[in-house]
Amino acid sequence: MKKIIVFALLIIAQIGIAQEDSTRGYRVHVGEEAPQLDFNLLDGTSITNENLKGKVVVLQFTASWCSVCIKEMPHLEAEVWQKFKNKDFILIGIDLKEDREKVDRFIAKMQVTYPFTIDEDGSLFESFTLPKAGVTRNIVLDKTGKIIFLSRLYDEKEFEEMVHIIDSELKKA
Repeated sequence: MKKIIVFALLIIAQIGIAQEDSTRGYRVHVGEEAPQLDFNLLDGTSITNENLKGKVVVLQFTASWCSVCIKEMPHLEAEVWQKFKNKDFILIGIDLKEDREKVDRFIAKMQVTYPFTIDEDGSLFESFTLPKAGVTRNIVLDKTGKIIFLSRLYDEKEFEEMVHIIDSELKKA
């Protein structure tokens, strides 16, 4: 009987893992409206879904302890922010559950210049992701606020695809 219970639990765990793999840890999908956004950047600028309309937006979820985030951030700075910042575009770094002092040190260490906010309780992150999802995510919104791209971790091909999608979206009238 114990073997049957253990076997059943293993199957249930595998199903759970398979479901997360297919969603990549997201609760949102491409084509959906972004969840409600209402936060302030570190410089005090208010961000809402409404005031992002008309811009292509990248929401980059990150943290100072995340090695993959650290690997990706120089690419975001050089190949996304510097390339598109003078267009109808904004890239927002969203640090997950760290204090302001740590985030300020992290931004300085990474030498990124794009705007940042802190998701102090993780509620913004969890509006996009499944419970216990991993960080290192980029969410691209079109000018109407719809999700047009979701990434997970840092993969060069996926990153290039994201840059292409941003560029194409900015070229639309």
